[in-house]
Amino acid sequence: MTIRVLLADDQALVRGALAALLELESDLTVVGEVGDGTEVVAAALDARPDVVLMDVEMPGMDGITATAELRKVLPDVRVLIVTTFGRPGYLRRGLQAGAAGFVVKDTPARELADAVRRVHQGLRVVDPALATDSLIAGESPLTARETDVLRAARGGGTVADIAAELFLSEGTIRNHLSAVIGKTGARTRAEAAQIAESNGWL
Repeated sequence: MTIRVLLADDQALVRGALAALLELESDLTVVGEVGDGTEVVAAALDARPDVVLMDVEMPGMDGITATAELRKVLPDVRVLIVTTFGRPGYLRRGLQAGAAGFVVKDTPARELADAVRRVHQGLRVVDPALATDSLIAGESPLTARETDVLRAARGGGTVADIAAELFLSEGTIRNHLSAVIGKTGARTRAEAAQIAESNGWL
């Protein structure tokens, strides 16, 4: 039986390399490639893959959000997140979104092919080092609303700008930013955003 694979990665060179490696396996075939998270669902509906190899950081829509959207529309499609950034928060959020596995891009080709097979069989595949880091780091201390506020604050806008974007009062935004700074141990909201991003909480 041939396993049909869709590649979702914004770097054409990486997609090409992954496709070439996977096509060397007699039981794997690449049925489509996309470079934007917003294209994943449509491409999957068209190509009907068994497994999607999903990058995290893509334009349009990140891979974790794309995973959640894909699982709503095609719940039988398995998602294996393959990312350069092995951040603990990414692992937790990816699994919560419905991903069946999570590996980093420097995984050897043979192991990646095996990960695709195992995910297709219904198993969960997680990079061991990343799993350990995730357990040590724990869950994000930020609430969903605090996460939204910090994401909006990354652009460097004023409190008024963020309040307008999120339809909240300026006082509420200030309170959330203060809580975020306290929870991350940062000195500024820019530093808080950097800490949260490095942990994969955003």
